[in-house]
Amino acid sequence: MAAMTVHLDVVSAEQSLFSGLVESIQVSGSEGELGVNAGHAPLLTALKPGMVRLVKQFGEEKLIYIAGGTLEVQPNIVTVLADTAVRGEDLDEQAAEQAKRDAESQMANASAAEFDYQKAAMQLAEAIAQLRVIQQLRKK
Repeated sequence: MAAMTVHLDVVSAEQSLFSGLVESIQVSGSEGELGVNAGHAPLLTALKPGMVRLVKQFGEEKLIYIAGGTLEVQPNIVTVLADTAVRGEDLDEQAAEQAKRDAESQMANASAAEFDYQKAAMQLAEAIAQLRVIQQLRKK
């Protein structure tokens, strides 16, 4: 018996990264990890930097990095509207490691007057999320 599927669109301002039938989706919601399968109740929630893990029809898994956005679940379609999105295999590990080091350095050596803690924390969260996607790809 075939698994139930739902249509998923993953889009950013720059491009559409995925459009097709999936068996399941996992995302990093603002309140924690969230799984969506066919028949899920309607939902609208913010997403934080992390990965979209999708299992396509017939079991193939794909990973997409997103730098935040919105998830909308409707009865027959799920949409991820990402601020920025990159296919997992297109991520640059050295650039992500450098971004992580830079953000950590800024946070450790900041003077209170000119330092934007929120911006540095967001840069750090995005770099860590990219590195997690890369690690997950290596496990496959």
